[in-house]
Amino acid sequence: MRIVVAGGTGLAGRRVVATARERGHDVVALSRSSGTDAASGAGLRDALTNADVVVDTLNVATLDARESEEFFRATTANLLAAEGDVGVAHHVALSIVNCDRAPYGYYTGKVAQESLVTQGEVPWTILRVTQFHDFAAQMFTQARVGPLRFAPRMRTQPVAIGEVAARLVDLAEAAPAGRATDLAGPREESLAAMVRAYARATGRGGWIPAVPLPGRFGRAQRDGTMLPGPDADRGTGTFGQWLATLSGSRA
Repeated sequence: MRIVVAGGTGLAGRRVVATARERGHDVVALSRSSGTDAASGAGLRDALTNADVVVDTLNVATLDARESEEFFRATTANLLAAEGDVGVAHHVALSIVNCDRAPYGYYTGKVAQESLVTQGEVPWTILRVTQFHDFAAQMFTQARVGPLRFAPRMRTQPVAIGEVAARLVDLAEAAPAGRATDLAGPREESLAAMVRAYARATGRGGWIPAVPLPGRFGRAQRDGTMLPGPDADRGTGTFGQWLATLSGSRA
């Protein structure tokens, strides 16, 4: 099977590419460095020719609602158009658990992405997952004011990227399924505690206060809106296990 991974050099995309290749698939990793740009559409048609399925793991580093929506509308529309032109039979999109219940900030773009996929003509599957374990590292890097780092208050049930990648490839190998069963980690965690533990594990401890983010998005993070429902599948990899792999590192 020829699988094209949009965002194939990103955090999730790299794992999808590796997993699909381990299973013997012919895999193409799309990225601007490879001459394709999903945001502008450049090179997409040629890159998708003869593809059986496209797995969209594209991401944008922003918390701004307008920037996120513009990115996901452009990339999704361009991918779907190119897929339609060359006859791709299956579009698999990676999304976020309950993004439609908190359609603010970055999640605004994910809601727009899902809308385009579900209304498009290419048969589709959407997999919603919870935050990755690596979310702690991202927040440690991004959540700061000057020299002060802080940790947003959030209830989360983080999942291992490797398990997400395996599920995405499972879905790519199967027929279009619409909304797939959500995938979450095995247990709930506090994001603030995760960020502090990450800092200690990488030798960068110190005072990291937990800060409630303002507005509706902040409330959704704190009140459990982003947690998976009872019918979601649970992975097995824990945050503690992921953290153990970082001990002694200086990532």
